Amino acid sequence: MHRIGSLLQRRRFMQRTSDINVTETKELPSPASLFAELPRSDRQSAFVAESRKHIHRLIFTEDKRFLLIVGPCSIHDLAAGRDYAQRLAALAGEVSDRIMVVMRVYFEKPRTTVGWKGLIMDPHLDGTHDIALGLRTARKFLREVLDLGLPTATELLDPITPQYIADLICWSAIGARTTESQTHRQMASGLSMPLGFKNGTDGTLGSALNAIKAAAQPQTFLGVSVEGRASAVATAGNPNCHIVLRGGSSGPNYAATEVAKTGETLRDAGLLPAIMIDCSHANSDKDPARQPEVMRAVLDQVRAGNTDIIGAMVESNLSAGSQKFPQPLEALRYGVSITDGCIDWATTEKLIRDTHEALAPRFH
Repeated sequence: MHRIGSLLQRRRFMQRTSDINVTETKELPSPASLFAELPRSDRQSAFVAESRKHIHRLIFTEDKRFLLIVGPCSIHDLAAGRDYAQRLAALAGEVSDRIMVVMRVYFEKPRTTVGWKGLIMDPHLDGTHDIALGLRTARKFLREVLDLGLPTATELLDPITPQYIADLICWSAIGARTTESQTHRQMASGLSMPLGFKNGTDGTLGSALNAIKAAAQPQTFLGVSVEGRASAVATAGNPNCHIVLRGGSSGPNYAATEVAKTGETLRDAGLLPAIMIDCSHANSDKDPARQPEVMRAVLDQVRAGNTDIIGAMVESNLSAGSQKFPQPLEALRYGVSITDGCIDWATTEKLIRDTHEALAPRFH
């Protein structure tokens, strides 16, 4: 009895070494179970595959169409997101001879410190972090956008997320904060869609160039299988990666001299000079209203004969600007971003139509 009591006492006072700061662990549905619950249709599968082929041609061949990734900074209101998607789908059809319009459907948001992390992480917008619902909501919304005939684009932030939604994504991005991350380069190597790596937050190109090279190579890393089990994932490499210029702490990098220098740097590195310009972030000095100005400068370069520029990104919503969050949900204004500021729909429509007109000489 004395020995048993001694063992119990030692266990009672044994130093805890794991999960000290973990307050809760919730099991998520496996990717396979979510696919079964919310399957993609044959039509959606065919559309995603065809859209990826078109985007590949725009990036890597002589296809002269302009790739435009446009839409809300983040999706937080599904009704407003549907409204926007329906408007964009109608307009995309009108300009498809010169522009391939792809809608931003961003569900994950990187945070410098703290803040709302996106619809997947917090779909109720109340800090309850119902991730299972967030994943379901993301799949449902992506299917709706695809059914409108709009290709989809997103930034992939958490390395587990792609297992749940990547089959419904036509183009993806790795952000400036994560381009240097080995985890994200490995993840990109296994993705099935074209992907853009943004330059670093300081504006330099080295991290993005290294990321493109790393993602093109076979990689083996820890991941999650479709059954939801921890797995060793081996990839063949993703050859469909390119650079996205978004400016940085050193200033914007969309001017002709910067773009030409980027093209030369890519060639010197043995990479195809395929350059997308992000009209937002540091390139607009974080002023969303300046995005059309950036786009005009980009189109001037295209008209002047620059063939390295394959497209642009624009943050756009139904209404302009952004609104503070958190705040009571009933106080949120419809169609206004709760993350980065955006241009409104009227400005977006004019920008797209002006872009279509400006590209006319490219097709003569």
